[in-house]
Amino acid sequence: MFKNYLKIAWRNLSKNKGYTIINVGGLAIGMAVTLIIGLWINDELSHNDYFTHKNQIAQVFQSQTFNGETGTGPAIPRPLEKALRESYMDNFQHLVMSSWNTSQYLKYKETSISRTGNFMQREAPDMLDLNILKGEKDGVREINSIMLCESTAKALFGDEDPIGKTVKVNSQYDMMVTAVYEDIPFNNSFNDTEFIMPWDKYVSVNEWIKNAEDQWGNNSFQMFVQISDNTSFESVTAKILKVKQELNENSKEFNAELFLFPMQDWHLRGRFENGQQVGGRIKYVWLFGIIGAFVLLLACINFMNLSTARSEKRAKEVGIRKSIGSQRSQLINQFLGESFVVVLLAFLIAVVIVVLALNGFNELARKDIDFPWSSVGFWAASLGFVLFTALLAGSYPALYLSSFRPVEVLKGTFKAGKHSGLPRKILVVLQFTVSVAFIIGTVIVMQQINYAKNRPIGYDKEGLIQIPTMSQDFQGKFELMRDEFIASGAVVEMSTSSAPTTNIWSNRSGFVWEGKPEGFQEDLAWTEVSPEYAKSLNLKIVQGRDFSREFPSDSNAVLLNETAVKYMGLENPIGKF
Repeated sequence: MFKNYLKIAWRNLSKNKGYTIINVGGLAIGMAVTLIIGLWINDELSHNDYFTHKNQIAQVFQSQTFNGETGTGPAIPRPLEKALRESYMDNFQHLVMSSWNTSQYLKYKETSISRTGNFMQREAPDMLDLNILKGEKDGVREINSIMLCESTAKALFGDEDPIGKTVKVNSQYDMMVTAVYEDIPFNNSFNDTEFIMPWDKYVSVNEWIKNAEDQWGNNSFQMFVQISDNTSFESVTAKILKVKQELNENSKEFNAELFLFPMQDWHLRGRFENGQQVGGRIKYVWLFGIIGAFVLLLACINFMNLSTARSEKRAKEVGIRKSIGSQRSQLINQFLGESFVVVLLAFLIAVVIVVLALNGFNELARKDIDFPWSSVGFWAASLGFVLFTALLAGSYPALYLSSFRPVEVLKGTFKAGKHSGLPRKILVVLQFTVSVAFIIGTVIVMQQINYAKNRPIGYDKEGLIQIPTMSQDFQGKFELMRDEFIASGAVVEMSTSSAPTTNIWSNRSGFVWEGKPEGFQEDLAWTEVSPEYAKSLNLKIVQGRDFSREFPSDSNAVLLNETAVKYMGLENPIGKF
């Protein structure tokens, strides 16, 4: 019987090619959009699934209060490690101090590349359960060892075995390759960790880090932990709150508090407001999920309307089939079978559309989503998706067409009831309402995007190039480089900075100025620059003047932006200390 339903469905579709193209095409486009959104949502929800211990890994976060407003972030002081190891290690399987992700120049023979990675303690590979392809998992136990991801090892060594080879880092020190690990997939934290070097090396080559060993007020580090099997993030957080007294020894006014921020929340629920977790990207998952559902609904409504609009052409067919004994349930099954064939064809076309559009979508969404050809779960979900869509799109036409009375149809006296067109009118109104809402939403979003792209940013980004200078080869050679570049005519101006233009790498407090209110707390972003910085970025100086090489006293000068002046409550700040 089912085979006959499919044959009849196929004959009807083949006979009415124009109707079929419109119906299948409309459904295919709607399903393609829904599929792409579904793949994006799955990618978002599966973030960090690569890590075996995802449900036990957390980062230590800290909240501090400034002038009644609480800020939250991952920056912690170095002495915290010692305090946790000495008194609370029973709650942790692993505790790992880490640098911030940083770019380094790696050189082997004549090959020199720039890669990003971390200095981490030796427990990091175990905590992250890295897939070691060559070498040993405990690859950063020695101070001069380095672990490379597969792509970095390939770029440096080609087909050579990298284990035991020496890599020069920043033309400063030699590191021996002890392990090669599998590249961490794109939709995971640490995916840009292309090398791991020992934390002890980081400490040994930076005097300021050595000095920070007892500085509770120096929040320049980050810490990752894996909690024990018999505990929870909440219980461990409650225990480490006891460290608060030591943490606040040098910063009592900030009322600092520590807590564990689980890895499972890093990506989707990483937003904090006034010390409270308030969500994050999860709202976009819900938003796009709703959009996908409405797009599919529009496609199904279009199918329903087209099917019911052809009711007169199918009326005689229904009348004859009923007159020779067909039950209404059989007719419903037939029409649902036709709906299934249409939806199945639409799904196959939608798959082709998605495959062709996926590269462009990845570029737009900054993703690395592959079509899950080999995923049994995907195809099982797709089958359910097809059946659900077929039922949703075909239910109303099936019920409507199967309700015709055979006597009236065959006599030619069949007329639709007074309110028979009401459901279709409701569907059309709903379809146009949702469509108009989508159009308005799209226009608003495009306006916001254009505003964000073209809004004033305080400097001229046209022709501006930023070059990281981590290598020792650059140190002490800025003046020479600047003279050479400007003399070449290719560069108008050149300057140095302790942080990128688009990032904040350092905050400072403890400033004193005339008129500072009693008890006023400040935490200002701070960047050290050369005298040419403002000119290089074409910053607009609204009061006073830029730094100048002609004034040696400028070594003790500071430039404030308008926000800082307003925040500090300064009036006529030029020349004041």
